[in-house]
Amino acid sequence: MPSVPHPIPYQGSKRRLAPRILKHVPARVDRLIEPFAGSAALSLAAASHQRAASFLLGDSLPDLAALWQAILDHPEHLADDYARLWHAQHDDPHAFYDDVRATWNRQGGPARLLFLLARCVKNAVRFNADGAFNQSPDHRRRGTRPERMRQHLLGAHALLHGRTRAVAADYAELLAEARTTDLVYLDPPWEGTSTHRDPRYHQGLDRPRFLRDIESLLDRGVPFLISLDGRLGSRTYGQPLPDSLGLTRLELPAGRSSQATLHGSTARTIESLYLSPSLARHH
Repeated sequence: MPSVPHPIPYQGSKRRLAPRILKHVPARVDRLIEPFAGSAALSLAAASHQRAASFLLGDSLPDLAALWQAILDHPEHLADDYARLWHAQHDDPHAFYDDVRATWNRQGGPARLLFLLARCVKNAVRFNADGAFNQSPDHRRRGTRPERMRQHLLGAHALLHGRTRAVAADYAELLAEARTTDLVYLDPPWEGTSTHRDPRYHQGLDRPRFLRDIESLLDRGVPFLISLDGRLGSRTYGQPLPDSLGLTRLELPAGRSSQATLHGSTARTIESLYLSPSLARHH
């Protein structure tokens, strides 16, 4: 697979898994919908292989949707703003990061969010109970260099501009407009990393509601793929989807866990991919 731009560093991104997931995407669909867009890794991979005529990216975090809109509309300006932030951090990186984080929590801003994602520990978005971004900076690095970030931003723009819509919305709003000629890819936060006891993301996943929404897609004949649960060695994350939905469950090797590597472990991550019946019949 050719190199695919990846401008938004995001823990949980399916960048490494995208080639494996893409094998289960039809040769051509009218529109690929990612209601939990995040880094939009699958849309970027699909666009690079001309697998969809258009794309719909959605995220319930408004500034993440705004970041994608900035990539679609004016990537050069975004690259300039990111570069200014990146170069301004060097006198006191930790204090500068804290200032950008505090400013983003008050005022938002796509370039600030991009800087925080590039600089924070493990590129992991974390929010406190009040909804404020509270992840710490990674002291070992300074984030993606501006020249490389510009390449990724312009590359993503070239792939998606003119045929992509980015919206801040609850995932169900995007599912409601999905048609049988579309393909929906659902990649919600893993259960176990977004519960009330561990509120890392700005919004968790309501499992009963999610299951009802999947049933609605099935009733309407909309093809879809879901990444939901997984395991690291003997430790599992999230509950498998019920057999009663009639989905085909595949296990995709996602490589060695970075956390496991730090601790000298050989454990590897396995992620589940669920195929709707119409997709499973073609594989």
